[in-house]
Amino acid sequence: MVVAFNVTGGEHGEWAVLHVSGELDLVTSPVLRQRVHDAVAEGRHSLVLDLSEVFFCDSSGVGVLIAARRLIRSCQGQLRLILPAQGAVDGSHVNRVLGALGVRRLFDVHLTLETAVSEDADPLSA
Repeated sequence: MVVAFNVTGGEHGEWAVLHVSGELDLVTSPVLRQRVHDAVAEGRHSLVLDLSEVFFCDSSGVGVLIAARRLIRSCQGQLRLILPAQGAVDGSHVNRVLGALGVRRLFDVHLTLETAVSEDADPLSA
């Protein structure tokens, strides 16, 4: 079975939003890395990564997320992730991977796009 990986962009107010779907792994993570770099190069320093349709994430995918966080912070920007409570089987796979690796606390995580782009956004606790 071939699973398509896709990153689509959009805007929501001052926020650039990248909707990611499929498997975030060694083969596909460079695509996301480039899209994040492109957004920053365009001057977009407030970025939401919607990972609600990512059903697999390996260490290279986590590496891209950490690198995106570092890049956005170096620009005094904000990075927010959307990781829904409901996922393929037992919640968001990406959320479970980040938690298992002990890096979940590094990210500003939200359940929906609406809460992620809110002025008074209150991230989920780690």
